[in-house]
Amino acid sequence: MRFHDTIVLSLSAVTVLALAGCSTVSTPTDGGALSASAPARQEGEKAPVSALLSSAALSKRLLEESDLGEGYARKPQQPERHDDVMVSGCPALDKLDGAAAVGGSLAFPRKAKASFTYAGGRDSEVVEELYSGTEDNLSKGVGRVFEAMTSCPLYQVLVGATPVTVTTQRLPAPKLGEERWSQLLTFIAGGHSSVVKQTAVRTGTVVVVVSGSAALVDDDLAKAVDKADSAL
Repeated sequence: MRFHDTIVLSLSAVTVLALAGCSTVSTPTDGGALSASAPARQEGEKAPVSALLSSAALSKRLLEESDLGEGYARKPQQPERHDDVMVSGCPALDKLDGAAAVGGSLAFPRKAKASFTYAGGRDSEVVEELYSGTEDNLSKGVGRVFEAMTSCPLYQVLVGATPVTVTTQRLPAPKLGEERWSQLLTFIAGGHSSVVKQTAVRTGTVVVVVSGSAALVDDDLAKAVDKADSAL
């Protein structure tokens, strides 16, 4: 049995699950806090985005192949999947309406998304999502979803007719932006497993979410936050 391409996560106000392919990625061994307060801003350091941005404005702040370097290729956007989803073994997700939406996005209307493959690693993939909203709404919305996901170290999901076991682990996030969240998710189905790292950073009225191969997320997160913070 195969998932579709690679498991890639998209946060959702209801949940954070997306099903997409089967590959095995090495798993970091360090755990850590769900989020941490940002360090004091140094003199000359760029201020976070303070105005709400339209989806069109956000799309201009997405990473491009030229930002990422050799080996990256942008993927065409795929239509969102709308499989019937049932979650068991995670009361926190039930409180978020229970349906671990596959391929969903955060419930903010101002958003943009880009997906890339990387030729330097087998089936390596990274996805960037940008959202804009008020600082309070972004903080509460993203925090609530990450907290719900990581509150259950092990649970089961039925996506259509496919049973999937999910394990979650909180990870330390780099000291970027004003708030940040990070997690590692392992998906097991049909004897195959796939590991996805996902990190979100809020900088003012913009949230940057980078998901995919752990190594690629680590390499590309700061680039994504820096470009999202840039005045165009």
